[in-house]
Amino acid sequence: MSLLLKFETKSNRVKGLAFHPKRPWVLASLHNGVIQLWDYRMGSLIDRFDEHEGPVRGVNFHRSQPLFVSGGDDYRIKIWNYKLRRCLFTLLGHLDYIRTVQFHNEYPWIVSASDDQTIRIWNWQSRTCISVLTGHNHYVMCASFHPKEDLVVSASLDQTVRVWDIGGLRKKTVSPGGEDMLRIPQMNSDLFGGGDAVVKYVLEGHDRGVNWASFHPSLPLIVSGADDRQVKLWRYNESKAWEVDTLRGHTNNVSCVLFHARQDLIISNSEDKSIRVWDMSKRSGVQTFRREHDRFWILQAHPEINLLAAGHDGGMIVFKLERERPAYSTHGNLLYYIKDRYLRIFDFATQRDTPSISIRRTGGAGTNTGPKTLHYNPAENALLITSDAEGGSFELYILPKEAARGDTTPEAKRGLGVYAVFIARNRFAVLDKASSTIQIRNLQNEITKKCAPPCATTDAIFYAGTGMLLCRSEDKVTLFDIQQRSTLAELSTPSIKYVVWNSDMSMVALLSKHAIMVADKRLQNAQTVHETIRVKSAAWDDSGVLVYTTLNHIKYCLPNGDSGIIRTLDAPLYLTRVTGNIIHALDRDGKNRQLQVDVTEYMFKLALLQRKYDQVIQMIKSSSLCGSAIISYLQQKGFPEVALHFVRDERTRFNLAVQCGNIEVALQSAQELDDKDTWYKLGVEALRQGNYQIVEFSYQKTKSFERLSFLYLITGNLEKLRKMLKLSEMRGDVMGRFHNALYLGDVREQLRILEESGQLPLAYVCAASHGLDEEAERIGQNLTELPDLPSKTGLLMPPTPILKEDNWPLLTVSKGFFETLAAKGKTEAGGTAAANIKAVGTAAAAAASLDETAMEGAGWGDDLDLGLGAGAGPTADAEEEGEAGEEGGWDMEDLELPADVVAEAAAAAASSASGPFVAPAPGPSACQKWLEKRTQMAAEHAAAGSFSSAMSLLHRQLGVASFEPLRTYMLDLYTAAQAVLPCVAGAPCLVSHLDRSHNHEAASQAPSKPSLLYSLAQLEEQLKVAYKLVTEGKFSEALKVFTRMLHIIPLTVVEGRKEVDDVKELLAICKEYHIALRCEMKRKELREDDAARAMELAAYFTHCNLQPVHLALSLRSAMSIFFKAKNLATCAHFCRRLLELNLGAKVVEQARQVLTACEKSPTDATRINYDPRNPFDICCITFTPIYKGSKFVEDPYTGARFQPDCNGQISPLGDFVRIGADASGLLISPTQVR
Repeated sequence: MSLLLKFETKSNRVKGLAFHPKRPWVLASLHNGVIQLWDYRMGSLIDRFDEHEGPVRGVNFHRSQPLFVSGGDDYRIKIWNYKLRRCLFTLLGHLDYIRTVQFHNEYPWIVSASDDQTIRIWNWQSRTCISVLTGHNHYVMCASFHPKEDLVVSASLDQTVRVWDIGGLRKKTVSPGGEDMLRIPQMNSDLFGGGDAVVKYVLEGHDRGVNWASFHPSLPLIVSGADDRQVKLWRYNESKAWEVDTLRGHTNNVSCVLFHARQDLIISNSEDKSIRVWDMSKRSGVQTFRREHDRFWILQAHPEINLLAAGHDGGMIVFKLERERPAYSTHGNLLYYIKDRYLRIFDFATQRDTPSISIRRTGGAGTNTGPKTLHYNPAENALLITSDAEGGSFELYILPKEAARGDTTPEAKRGLGVYAVFIARNRFAVLDKASSTIQIRNLQNEITKKCAPPCATTDAIFYAGTGMLLCRSEDKVTLFDIQQRSTLAELSTPSIKYVVWNSDMSMVALLSKHAIMVADKRLQNAQTVHETIRVKSAAWDDSGVLVYTTLNHIKYCLPNGDSGIIRTLDAPLYLTRVTGNIIHALDRDGKNRQLQVDVTEYMFKLALLQRKYDQVIQMIKSSSLCGSAIISYLQQKGFPEVALHFVRDERTRFNLAVQCGNIEVALQSAQELDDKDTWYKLGVEALRQGNYQIVEFSYQKTKSFERLSFLYLITGNLEKLRKMLKLSEMRGDVMGRFHNALYLGDVREQLRILEESGQLPLAYVCAASHGLDEEAERIGQNLTELPDLPSKTGLLMPPTPILKEDNWPLLTVSKGFFETLAAKGKTEAGGTAAANIKAVGTAAAAAASLDETAMEGAGWGDDLDLGLGAGAGPTADAEEEGEAGEEGGWDMEDLELPADVVAEAAAAAASSASGPFVAPAPGPSACQKWLEKRTQMAAEHAAAGSFSSAMSLLHRQLGVASFEPLRTYMLDLYTAAQAVLPCVAGAPCLVSHLDRSHNHEAASQAPSKPSLLYSLAQLEEQLKVAYKLVTEGKFSEALKVFTRMLHIIPLTVVEGRKEVDDVKELLAICKEYHIALRCEMKRKELREDDAARAMELAAYFTHCNLQPVHLALSLRSAMSIFFKAKNLATCAHFCRRLLELNLGAKVVEQARQVLTACEKSPTDATRINYDPRNPFDICCITFTPIYKGSKFVEDPYTGARFQPDCNGQISPLGDFVRIGADASGLLISPTQVR
């Protein structure tokens, strides 16, 4: 049977484990001396501690302090503070390996067991040993405190389990002066053992050494496991202890055994590579879990929740014995769920919870055969319950119509099938995995029809409406019509665990372990939300928002895929119903919980999404929505004008106003901030909009005289240009004066400036060119040599302005809903800005208030008159309406509307009357939409231009520390995802984003995946080139190609799992060839007198996993080198390896001749560091072998191994990954995330 695996690590052998009592952490102490701290919920390594020398066999968390204790083969006990991330102090006293360490639940004590045959109790606050327990005459394998009583249990290889009474020690310690009393007999207690801890019982019964003993958390029971392959259960009272029973089944030494924290179970593991679960009441085995290659060494049970951890040769696992999710189904106001073998019905309206019928429990405790799913049929008042018993089975119950007592048990109709769901009023479907068929049964449990599932790999079915099923297969979900036996739709998904429909069956949520897909009833318009921790349940609220839970959060998902957090959770909940701001849920104990939450955030986002702006404004006024998250969301979704209503910080307000083009609000904020940078940005935005008066004001505030002069030139304001000329003269700015004179075309002023500045030759040329002969003659008299005049001259005379306007022409558009509101707010707030800049404020107000009335006299009056006659005017309408009112035909009374509503309506009407065109707000770019998918592929982030997130992903996945080698490839990715389309002269080019999922037949398609430059086919072509270069002996060029491949592989994305395996195979090839070529190139760099080192490198070259043709070449080279150096014994080894290959006759003949010569004198003249019989890896920094069993550190990207001294260096395989970094692994396909 399989256990419910929650987390798994791969590492050196795990010898010690400890759960944190509150946080989702587990400590693992390894045989190589490292202690790892893992978050088993997130699946991430939090920290590592490696001060021990040699294996660490015991670890334990303190119950309340941020401390843990460890003991190892270096005879040291270390106390660590995980917040400070360091060892606080070390306790010395044991004389041999320390097997286990444990904190006391109440007192500042630590108990330790050691191979020096003693147990020691330490006071970690005073840092002293307060008691030595002697009596065992062999290694003490474990020792632990009783959770509540003053007892210690220990197990030893002397075949006994001892229970020690430490009541005297407690009395001494808690009494006044207790510590002083303990210091006096310290020497005697070290030698002979103290009298404050005495043996209470000696439990004898095992035939071999005992490896472990544990107390029951509440009952007077002890369980032990030994090398005699037996697990024994003991009971004790105040006067004696005795053996209760022996549990047999393990086929090798029992390593560890303990009681389950919450159930009547015993769990043991063994060197026979199995974990066994025993029923404590029946004294029999109920489950066995096996691993193929790893022996188990340690077990640990979580003190609070239903979690276990086991350490083995290749790492550790965190697991559960059975599912904790209650089986439930909601219909209308009623919740049907199973708790404690009873079907219970909970009424949401009355909060009444009543038992209905009793349910037969299949299997025993800890067998994971309880109810898995529950489906309710309201038409026939029937229930379908499925479980994993007998490989998958179901039970059909017809509920009694009258209110029944909870102890009644109606007859159940049973059958085999992994999934069963109702599909009609009196029909249900059963998936029979053995025969790969879907059976349709009636309520008498008779098969009425059979059909084949849509996919041969279908392993689950879910309800999808009357006569419809959602069928889950390996990597997709299929909408299947049972009646027509046809596939209606398919959707690629990770493995789906649960399906949740909304009330009208128009939307469906597909829940997998780490993702949620929201789609319509035809599986169209799918949106995906990825989670880093497990998704537990979901429910739709009345507004169409999906509310879901993870292990520690309640979250929401909008129909467009946007998600967020509603609140955090202390323990997982399973949602049953969401109504308004009330969430109903079941906890793991089957209790109904009701939570009140704040739904303002997601209702606000939903109103924005549905463009219900009146609701948006109401929420802004009435709620406390604020924070950078909301502001950034509004910016991202193209609503910066809405964000303006939340922001009080003037700088943020200014930036938002500039982004949405609201020049009036930006002007207000700029005046409040009043700094040069702000005025410059305001000027740039105003220039973009053509509001040159605000541009002028901004330039004046920043004293940008050159920009002001150019602005006056292009707007034709000659009067102000002359003022700028005078201002330049007052400031003594010669170049400014000359530029202004040029802009004005004032040649005489130019001459005067040139003469005053001493530039007489230039003044002469200027005068002569412009036909000022008198001035030219006068200036020429002061020159010794007249400069040559050009034959053709062009005069720098600016054109005369024809038309001068206050502002550049603007398109008349109606203001948006939020701009109108902002304008209203600005009017109410007062006209500070208008008072400070009179002309600017007047011009802005005039432009904003432009309406149809003003346009009638602007050349549009004749065109707007449609010739409907005088009666068509508003006055005529009013008169007719008045006459009708006098006859009393219609009772038209005035409605008393609130003043603020009338004002809003008037403002909106005034703004919309100015024209039918509404300028759309700029939406998010394709790059933003690519990133909205929350892809974990670094290549897609780089292609979208988000280099920082791409680098963060590469650092987390591969341990990349130097990004310079990848820079070119990342920029190429970004460039390749954009197409540039040239426009008319003078206009900027248009940039189009290339989407690799684009369908040219679709009318419209949202961007989903960026086009990528690199592919598996390109890598395979480069591999062929590299192979050819190696064959030709061009090693340096081949090394460059393999390095390029190492750089490109992390920036490649493939679709299927087979392609992932192909890329990983390419990576392994690159690693082997990279190491081999570096060895060979290193050998060629050596001096001729370093023959021993050259032979070593030639030998290492032959141990890389190369293609047969290249391996043969390396063996021939090594054979030649070793034969010439008289190392004939090793040379013979290369000859034999050559003969094992299928080579040509000439090569075989040469190898046989050399082998014959070597066998005549099989000795080595020079001793080298090379053992062909011991497998090894090559460190390509030190170029030395790492033999099997030696310590090493790894390159997390390629898996290349290095000597421990190389830890922290940059790996030479690509020069971008840090050796020994903690990384999650290469991620190049969406299939790896599932």
